[in-house]
Amino acid sequence: MVFAKSWEDFEIAAENMYIANPCQCRFTMKYTHQKTAVVLKLTDNVKCVQFKTEVLSDLKRIEKFTGNLMWLMASKE
Repeated sequence: MVFAKSWEDFEIAAENMYIANPCQCRFTMKYTHQKTAVVLKLTDNVKCVQFKTEVLSDLKRIEKFTGNLMWLMASKE
């Protein structure tokens, strides 16, 4: 499992992975209180992309990304 180097890399890789195989993708978000870190993970049983952040300002990006991902999941296309 490899962590993405930047937020933009994670966002592009995750959206492309979901669009390529929407039925197999799983998205998880985990918060670790001791490390004050959030880890995002999207996998399709073959590939896995992760992003870890400890920066509070990244929460808005995470919220926007999660909303976009849920919109893709709920759309009929």
